[in-house]
Amino acid sequence: MHYVWMFIVGIVVGAIARFIMPGSSHLGLLKTGLLGIAGSFVGGLISRVFSKPQPGAKFDRAGFFMSIVGALVLLFVWGRFAH
Repeated sequence: MHYVWMFIVGIVVGAIARFIMPGSSHLGLLKTGLLGIAGSFVGGLISRVFSKPQPGAKFDRAGFFMSIVGALVLLFVWGRFAH
C-alpha cells in the first residue's frame, strides 16, 4: 500500500512541476508519477544540504515543496539533454 500512496503523491508532484515549468513536456501518467517520485528524492537531497531532517518527521509542507523543486530540476535537465 505504501508504494501506491508514493505513486499517487508522485503523480501530484509531477503534475504540479509540469504545470509550473514552461514549454511542453510530453509525459504520460506513468512518467509523470516517476518524475514526481524522483523529484522527491532530489528535493530531499537538496534539503539535506541545507538542514538536518527532524527525527520521526513524516509529511510536512516543506518536504512537499522541495519535492516539487526537485521535480522542476529534473524537468529542466530532461529538457536540456533530451532534445
